[in-house]
Amino acid sequence: MNKIVTLTIDGKKIETFEGRNLVDVAKENGIYIPTLCYFREINPLATCRICTVKLNGRHTTGCTIKVTDGMEIEVNTPELLDNRKAIIEMLYAEGNHFCPSCEKSGKCDMQNLGYDMGITVTRYSHVFSNKIVDFNPKRMVMESNRCILCKRCVVEVKTKDGKDVFSFVKRGVRTHVQIDYEQEAKLTES
Repeated sequence: MNKIVTLTIDGKKIETFEGRNLVDVAKENGIYIPTLCYFREINPLATCRICTVKLNGRHTTGCTIKVTDGMEIEVNTPELLDNRKAIIEMLYAEGNHFCPSCEKSGKCDMQNLGYDMGITVTRYSHVFSNKIVDFNPKRMVMESNRCILCKRCVVEVKTKDGKDVFSFVKRGVRTHVQIDYEQEAKLTES
């Protein structure tokens, strides 16, 4: 049987089952921890860093925390809010995202986070990198200039027989998503 633990999030005492994910526990208790890469159904990726919180005074990604008894979590300090805003602004600048004027109009998680944080312009210069736009796949266009390396596609998009369609290649600032054309051709609508 799961043990009930008590933790504190932004001064609020919360009781829940030990081992649950912090992002989910916070949400159920009216505390919002923003994420771009977290999905309840899959292991936390911790790639976007938007969910950074302070656990007992140390910065860590909220999506990777399994709650235990006595934890003290800070979510909405001025420092953390500014860090999140800076991360979103860097994603805007690095990926040549012009989210405040994008045609997605609220149908994009990153754009919605920018709106929530009041970002209309970024404090960083846009990089205007010239990454490849790949029209070779049969069912999609791979627009690398817009990729924020959240890893959602790598984890979620699979063929019916469970094969990966996307993967990360290279390292550091040269990391990018690559398509396996053979597997991509096997994708179906459902």
